[in-house]
Amino acid sequence: MTITFLGTGTSQGVPVIACQCEVCRSLDYRDKRLRTSVHVEVDGLSLVVDTGPDFRQQMLRERIRWLDAILFTHEHKDHTAGMDDVRSFNFKQRMDMPIYGRKTVLDQLKREFAYVFAEKKYPGVPSVITREIDNHKFSINDVEVTPIEVLHYKLPVFGFRIGDFTYITDANHISGEEKDKIRGSKVLVLNALQKESHISHFTLEEAITLASEVNAERTYLTHISHRLGTHKQVSKELPENIVLAYDGLKVTI
Repeated sequence: MTITFLGTGTSQGVPVIACQCEVCRSLDYRDKRLRTSVHVEVDGLSLVVDTGPDFRQQMLRERIRWLDAILFTHEHKDHTAGMDDVRSFNFKQRMDMPIYGRKTVLDQLKREFAYVFAEKKYPGVPSVITREIDNHKFSINDVEVTPIEVLHYKLPVFGFRIGDFTYITDANHISGEEKDKIRGSKVLVLNALQKESHISHFTLEEAITLASEVNAERTYLTHISHRLGTHKQVSKELPENIVLAYDGLKVTI
């Protein structure tokens, strides 16, 4: 399995428009963060988790030329806004794109992208097949996916576990039962927005504590705000088996 971090930034990305803080002025490529998304290749399957506003740029940068499916964690725009660009894959692959999400997510996509689901479609619009999921295991081309329900303040969000890889973004609470699904992961990806307390995201300290609790072999932090600090500075503060992810980082299991 190969995991590629397509984006590791928060909803505004990094640098933030008009901001002159140290992080936003940093020349370190690791401090340039597009909106959060990840690409997973496993057993011949190519899938993306979330299509944020930077989806097109991410696909071009990583030279992803085939995509079998898209998983959506939740309905916020920084995770869905790029869905229109799946049409390039429609044209090349000559197939509808399967998109997986809970009912509320699919309903939101149908509102935001009404032209995609219209009875009479304009030529060339994206072509998708909706696959409604709930908090039960499902398979994509024989690859088993386990949803992990977390809370983003009061909004239910799905993380996903595929084999020894677990991906969780936009969360600040996970129940004990859902934590059990994460335990023993070789690679855990977890959101860590900033150091200060936040209403809907784990802080750096909370993410570190959770990674230790579920006994992940290695944890990569994502959905990072410019308020967290520079990659170089924060990396010095982390335990040996916890690292800051950055855009373009590839991890193999």
